[in-house]
Amino acid sequence: MRAEEKQELWDQCAKFHGHVCGGLTIGYKAALYAMELLELGFSEDEEVVCISENDACGVDAIQVVLGCSIGKGNLLFHMRGKQAFSFYNRKTGKSVRLVLRERPDFASKEESFAYLQKREPEELFDVKEAVCHIPERARLFRSCPCDCCKETTAEHMMRLQDGKKLCLDCWKEYDRFRV
Repeated sequence: MRAEEKQELWDQCAKFHGHVCGGLTIGYKAALYAMELLELGFSEDEEVVCISENDACGVDAIQVVLGCSIGKGNLLFHMRGKQAFSFYNRKTGKSVRLVLRERPDFASKEESFAYLQKREPEELFDVKEAVCHIPERARLFRSCPCDCCKETTAEHMMRLQDGKKLCLDCWKEYDRFRV
């Protein structure tokens, strides 16, 4: 990818996110590295999947660069509080997990940002095997009204309790072992 194309993508990420920061840089560099390693482009549908282990700023860059989104079902979260991202190419079956390496301690956010901006992706991330299985493609589910609150809910999110179909907000979990 040419330097001008990278700059244009960075500018789109910053516009989408609302500001520039180290976190956005992490996601941007991870997305670029995944493109290189897995021969990825922008995902029009679900060709590319990302499972993020955090819900921080970098996820916005992944959405912009790779076209992964919650609505399309190709952006999922495996919350672990780590700057780690698993990427999957459905066309080739290849996958990779990128884990941000430990960085030096900086006196300011500006120094940290400069450090991240100056590094190539391969300097920032360890390349590992993806630990999560590639999820099935997004499915459409029928909607049903909750027998309690009457709000329409996707059927796979309903629970049966006392003969009633209940949404997760109305359903009362049974756990007699909770102390």
